[in-house]
Amino acid sequence: MNLRNQINNDVKEAMKAKDTKKRDALRLLTSAFKQIEVDERKELTDEDVIKIIQTQIKRRNDAATQYKDAGREDLMQIELDEIAYYEPYLPAQLSDDELCEAITKIIAEIGASTMKDMGKVMGAANKALAGQADGKRISECVKKSLA
Repeated sequence: MNLRNQINNDVKEAMKAKDTKKRDALRLLTSAFKQIEVDERKELTDEDVIKIIQTQIKRRNDAATQYKDAGREDLMQIELDEIAYYEPYLPAQLSDDELCEAITKIIAEIGASTMKDMGKVMGAANKALAGQADGKRISECVKKSLA
């Protein structure tokens, strides 16, 4: 079963369980899938679905940060709850040690040695570690390794 079907089934299960928060959060996700399919006129693969989920999680994190800064803890909690519903659909995230180890291998393969090579390393790392770590964490580790 592909990831999209699993999410659709989870929406149905949330409806049966009368879990409105989970149902609504997953419906937002499925509407994002449909929007991309209509805009780009393509069938989504599991990789596309993962990218969309990561984008939605990043948006929710940004919104939660803004709500926290504005003193709106109630709205911040809603965003964090939605993130909790989305995260189980992502591949397991690498720990910081595993991430830096993978980055070190990529740097060795490319032969990078200075910060001028960061673009090359980031491109290769984003491809190799897609779904296993977000761009911000990858960037931080690349900077540490090349510094």
